[in-house]
Amino acid sequence: MVARLIDGKVLADELRAAFKTRVAALTARGHCPGLAVILAGEDPASQVYVRNKVNACEAAGIFSMKIDFPPNVSQETLLAKITELNGDPAIHGILVQLPLPRHIDEAAVLEAIAPEKDVDGFHAVNSGALMQGQPRFIPCTPYGVMKMLEANRIDPAGKEAVIIGRSNIVGKPMALLLLGASATVTVCHSKTRDLAAHARRADILVAAIGKPRFVTADMVKPGAVVIDVGINRLPPEEGGKLCGDVDFESVKEVASLITPVPGGVGPMTITMLLANTIEAAQRRAEA
Repeated sequence: MVARLIDGKVLADELRAAFKTRVAALTARGHCPGLAVILAGEDPASQVYVRNKVNACEAAGIFSMKIDFPPNVSQETLLAKITELNGDPAIHGILVQLPLPRHIDEAAVLEAIAPEKDVDGFHAVNSGALMQGQPRFIPCTPYGVMKMLEANRIDPAGKEAVIIGRSNIVGKPMALLLLGASATVTVCHSKTRDLAAHARRADILVAAIGKPRFVTADMVKPGAVVIDVGINRLPPEEGGKLCGDVDFESVKEVASLITPVPGGVGPMTITMLLANTIEAAQRRAEA
């Protein structure tokens, strides 16, 4: 058995095409969705991510504002800019690209974003709403994963779901979303004993640990759905290519469905950022 690919790019393109109609309708009513993206520092990967987000906004008809700060930007300057954007009626979503420079208090910056403009879904208000099963803005990567499962008619109800990774950005919200979909959820991390044994129980296995090719075929239940959230660049001696947290070549021989890297979860993350921004504009229009 060779796993069928879950093509995130194809699904993302379908969703973005539908977004254009919704954006056009909002714009016609004087509510063009607007997203501000803040980039502090010169991290090459962050620069690529931000450029992709801005390009996606433009393609969908969403107004985007890119704000660059040098690596030595002060926390006070960042917070002042966020306060300004919170009060800007043309901006419906604010995104601060992570990671931030080491001297910046990341939590303080994220909490400064108005919850109604927190399109990344990281503010405590939005995290709490998700925990209560009443989400307002869902973190984009887990949101994208749920859309991929839905598009491929994978119902998590009653299934064993295992998540490798417990970050606030992916692991924890992913667990809450799968729990909300009536899966039985296990979250594994660096302190988990016999992690491979937990992984082998999974009907749905989500890898979000940030270690290249960490999940191998012997860790995967035959017929499992494998979602690879990781994106890692191999060293030059190994070709310097991008790869995920899953050893794709071996695992595809065991799983029933699998996401590739690149072209899997990545395009869906940006797509759901657009979805959250449009939703924020819609709520403002209806207020």
